[in-house]
Amino acid sequence: MHIPFLEHWRRRHGDAPHGTGFANALSDDPEGVAEVLSECELLRDHAERAGVELDDSAESLAALDQLFPLWRDDTEAANWLGSDAGLYLGTVLVRTVPGSSWQLWETGQPIVRLPSGLEVDVLEEGRAWAATGTPELAQLYAELSDD
Repeated sequence: MHIPFLEHWRRRHGDAPHGTGFANALSDDPEGVAEVLSECELLRDHAERAGVELDDSAESLAALDQLFPLWRDDTEAANWLGSDAGLYLGTVLVRTVPGSSWQLWETGQPIVRLPSGLEVDVLEEGRAWAATGTPELAQLYAELSDD
């Protein structure tokens, strides 16, 4: 799976193909990894140009749901923006739902583990949102934060 920021991180840190170095970083410095995962540069830039402030709150997810989806005309842009939207959803969950944390699947893909033990593939959720608008990010957050 190609996640741009992870590819850059792996090049700088000599990570193994299946994310072992990143997994070690996650266990050694979870806050630092959370910062990297929360960057979401493309999404933050897009939101800023639309006048939406991404402050890592549930309300900002609702504001993202209201954006006009111009990116859907460009499959590549939708995929990248969707990945960022998923990472942003994960960031909001980890920062606002006590006991939630970033984890890595064996493939090296970041997911969010909720206090209930449910593992959420936030990248897939973000891509679905970017491609179709459903589920809405705020609705998904509401469902997951109650889990």
